[in-house]
Formats: sequence, C-alpha cells, structure tokens
Amino acid sequence: MRNSFLRNDNLYAPSRKVLRQFLVIVLCLGFGLSCASCKDDDNTAKIETLGITGVSIPNPLSVESGTVVTLSGKGVAVGDKLMFKSTDGVEYATTVSSVTDSSWSFTLPSDFSTGTYYFYLTRGNVKVSLSKVAIQITVNLSIPDKDGMTVKGVVYCNGEGIKGVEVSDGIEVTQTDANGIYYLPSKKKYGYVFISIPSGYEVTNDGNAPLFYARVNSASPTTVEQADFSLRKVDNQKHAVLALTDFHLANRNDDVSQFRAFVKDVNSTISDLSTAGYRVYVMSMGDESWDAYWYANSYALPDSYVEMQGLNATTFHCMGNHDNDPYCPDDWLAEAAWRRVCGPVYYSFNIGKVHYIVLDNIQYLNTGANQGTIGERNYNKVLINEEIEWLKKDLALISDKNTPVVVGMHAPLYERPSLSGQSQVDTYDMTGGANFVSYFSGFSNVQVLTGHTHVNYNVSKESNLMEHNTAAVCATWWWTNKLVKNHICCDGTPGGYGVYNFSGDNLAWYYKSYGYTKDYQFRAYDLNTTYIDPSVYAPNYVSDMAAYAHEYATPSTANEVLINVWNYDLQWKVEVSENGTSLPVTRVCTYDPLHIISYDAARIKTGGASAVSFPSEPTAHLFKVKASSATSSLVIKVTDRFGNTYSETMTRPKAFNYSMK
Repeated sequence: MRNSFLRNDNLYAPSRKVLRQFLVIVLCLGFGLSCASCKDDDNTAKIETLGITGVSIPNPLSVESGTVVTLSGKGVAVGDKLMFKSTDGVEYATTVSSVTDSSWSFTLPSDFSTGTYYFYLTRGNVKVSLSKVAIQITVNLSIPDKDGMTVKGVVYCNGEGIKGVEVSDGIEVTQTDANGIYYLPSKKKYGYVFISIPSGYEVTNDGNAPLFYARVNSASPTTVEQADFSLRKVDNQKHAVLALTDFHLANRNDDVSQFRAFVKDVNSTISDLSTAGYRVYVMSMGDESWDAYWYANSYALPDSYVEMQGLNATTFHCMGNHDNDPYCPDDWLAEAAWRRVCGPVYYSFNIGKVHYIVLDNIQYLNTGANQGTIGERNYNKVLINEEIEWLKKDLALISDKNTPVVVGMHAPLYERPSLSGQSQVDTYDMTGGANFVSYFSGFSNVQVLTGHTHVNYNVSKESNLMEHNTAAVCATWWWTNKLVKNHICCDGTPGGYGVYNFSGDNLAWYYKSYGYTKDYQFRAYDLNTTYIDPSVYAPNYVSDMAAYAHEYATPSTANEVLINVWNYDLQWKVEVSENGTSLPVTRVCTYDPLHIISYDAARIKTGGASAVSFPSEPTAHLFKVKASSATSSLVIKVTDRFGNTYSETMTRPKAFNYSMK
C-alpha cells in the first residue's frame, strides 16, 4: 500500500513526492543543474560551460566565519570569483584560493551571516549558478556532558551563543545560558527537542517549514545526544500572520487543483504585505489532510504537506482531528505520522513582540480501529495533562504580562455564538475551557486562532482574551466550487483566511475572502427576490428541499433585507439608510440563503436529503432591516472595530443567484 510507511514508527520518511523533490534538489546541489528551487532571477550560464563537474555542497553548510572552506569538485580554478546572494538581498564576495584534482577551497568572509544564499561562480564574463544553500555560521560545538542530562546543545547566530532561548522536549523546559548552551534531562518520549524561536531571529526552513526542532532517538532514552540550533537575525517587529485552516486535501472533488488556485490568492496577499513592509508568516490550524481518505485514496498527510509547500512564506503547522492515522485507536499512536512528517504537536515561537503558541487540542479516540480498519474517528476536544503542564511552563517564562500572546489550535474554545434577544450568548466548546482561560490570567492581550467548524465567528467574552474561529480554506469541503462555481462555507462566509498585522504590539486584522479584495466584508440579500422554490431547485425531492430551504421556501413580500457580516464582532457597527433615513437594524440567527442553493439544493437535486453531509448552519452574524417599499435603494454601511468602513448601495430588486456578491 502506498502509504504503508505511516505505520512504521522508525521512519521519518516523507511521501514519494517529497522524496522526488529531495532528489531533484540533491542533484542540483551536486552537479550544478538549474532548477526553480536553486536559482534566482539572474541570468546564468550552464556550469558545464566552464568544464566544472562533480561539485558537491552540503545543505545546510555549517562553517565558522573567516575560515577556509573546502568543497569537492573538478574544473574550478584559482582566482575564480565567488558570490553569495542571500534571499534577503545581502551579498558577499570571495575568490577560490586553492584547488586539487578533486576539491577547491576559499575563505569565507569574516562578516558573513547565517542565511540562505544563491551561490555563484564567475570566470571572466561567464557566470554560473552552483546552488541554493543554507549556510550556518557555527560556534564551538564541543559541549561537555552533565550527569542526568541526556540532551544537550547550543543555540547560536553568526558564531555567538544566544542567551535565554527556551528549549523543550515537550515535557521538560529549560533556557540557554550566557553561552547559548542548554541541557535537558529528557526521556525522549516525543523523539525530538525544539526551541521557541526568539524574537528577531528565524531558523533554516525545509521548503517553507521552519526547522525549529531536531530529532532524538526515543529508543535510547539514556544515551546522551547533542542537538544544536543555528539562527539568523531578521527584523520581524512589523509582521503579518495569515491564519489558514481546514484544508481537507484528499484527492477528491478536484480539491488539489482547487487548492493550488487558492494558494495563488494567498501568495498574492503575501506579496502585497511584503511590499507594504511586513515580514509574512503562515499559521495552519489543522485538518491539512482527511483521515477518512488516507488509505482509500492513497492520499495522506505527506501528500498534503507537499501541497502546503506552495505557500510563499514560512509556515507553522498545527494538528487537526483529521490529521490522525485512522488505523490507530489511540491518540499517541495516531499522531505518530504527524510527528514524523510535520514535527512537534505543540510548541511555541516568538515573532517581534508577540509570543505564539501552537497547541493540539484533539484527543483522538477512534473507537474500533485496528490495522487495516478505520475506526469511528471520534475524539475529545481537550488538552491532555502533559500538554497543559508544558503550556504552564512556557507561559511562566514570559515576565512581561503585556506581551501579546497568540494561540493557534484546531478545535474552538467557544461554541458558535447564539442570541438571546439582541445579546450574544457564548458557551465553551472545548472541555476544560474555563481552565484554559485561567492559564492566561494576568496577560493583557491574548488572541486565540481556531478552525474546525468551517464557519466564521468571533468571541470576546473575556476582557483580555478573544477567539477568532476562522472559516475553512476548503469552504464546504471543496463542494460548492465543483457544483455551482462559487466557494462558500456553511454559514455563507466565503472560503478564505484571516490576516493579522502586527506593528510592534499593535494589532489589526481582517478576513480575506478567496477571489475578492480585502474590502469584501459582507453580502446583502433582497429577501423579496430570495425565493428558494423547492420545485425549481429539486423537482424530484420537493419535500426534502422545502425542509432545507427553511424560511426561504415561500416567497416574501415583506420588503426585508438580510446582511451577512462574516467577520462581525461586538465592536462592529451595521447601519442602513433609505432615502437618507436610518432604518432599525436587528441582529438575527438564521441560515444564509446562498449556501442553501450552492450546496444543500445542489446535492438534494441529485440524491435527496441523504446526499447532504454538510448542511447550512444557522449563524448569528446576520442582520435584518425592513424597507418601506420593494424598489427603494438602500445604503448599507458596515464599520469594523478598527474604523474601516465597507458599503454597498443596494438597488432593489437585487437578483439572487450563485454569483451574487
């Protein structure tokens, strides 16, 4: 079976696609071949032009600055000019100082900095690309053992150890000393050790995945192992995080091709933010894969991981319930594939002034599963005790409680809000929710980013903590684009992602709908035209359609308008005027009619109610107004908590169709 490697706990192997990409990169590094991953925009000749063969450059290349570096290869000549151009645009130059029949040497400049570089060689007027390589400037890596300490190492940048960096194995937590050295009395349960990347630094990436962790041998818990971490300095005080969740890639519903189109939208946002001066990162909130199809479609976590590599920004991964191995009736065993492919299941890092925490709040039970049999795939939404203890240790290292904290996890902390009159009702969805909130007591600014629901909502029940439950990348599991050529979630929110912009500790955010500008923040319906006639939408299943059409199953002449404001929170304002006169606006909890026709009706039409797996869900980010006539124009103005305004002049009657905005 193609994905049978998932059952082997001794393998850290990626999928065949990942292996193919790895081999391509190795060939490029070893023989100077040109490829998209190891060449920038400069025009270069083929390496064979200079008679150079057999060049082999380790990646990463760990060296001390100002020292002689010797690499293998033939045909390189003394005096050949070498240039290193970083992906951030910094350049260093040196020359080849000596050669043998099988090697060549040069002195690395003394001011060289850790980073990822395009590596060129020039002879006369001919310039060739040797590779794209991560170069790490090292420190003295000879660290003595200590009694009882099974993992040791040094965290360094440009040849200097970095003090105060948090290091953990998922259970034990420590910090580096003045020389950047750490020791852990680790039992190596998780098979890795990781750092909490300090502010103002980044680590080397594997593709777009940050290598903030190192593997250790859990089969030899008493053997002393060394894991070192090289950092590079960056200015990330001004940064943006794009929150994406619920990808559900499974090689069905044209999901892979749809996702690749979605990635273009994300990369366009990344480019725009970069141009505006932000350093951009992506945070996944899980369900990157879909457990039900790992084996049936031979499409599992490693395959979705490859697709995630298309995002043009450093990407931090968070585990969802569907990212567990469906053949395992145990949380620990079921997440083993994630640990092999993606690394730690919970961890933290720092960007600018912000402390980020990624948690796994899914306890996978999967009753009835065994090798070759998929279980019920049931689970609890909870933090296990071991993770809670780690979280407390992590938070205890933050002395300034005004430090902004952003927590990413898959399942929501709060349920989808309901209404009691015009008041929002918020109740916990995660087991131990009240305890979770208490862990952040004393912190002044905590933002919790979640997914799982495939709908969008915000909860600010606590004065110091706000949850942003983000709608799905896949919208309604990639169905609506396939059925009717739109991309819409069960609450009417367009499929999309959250954008969180930090300048120092000042935060602003917005929801970015796929295929639209960031100014698209609501959709308005003329309910006089919003008639979902069961006999038209599902002529063979009229009674089924009538039940799913809800209040839209009969025509209305009440002159009402419905407004869906998908990223609404309690500090937003919704205003409507008719001929200059303000109209009363009432918040309601009901169904979005566009989703009903885009998914429910389209599925019922061909299979009846039994075909509806993901029906429309009631949402409380809807608003109603009543106009004086059926033909008057309305001015709708929506203002978010940051003072940004979004408006529509609705000419009525307004058409109701699949492509409406």
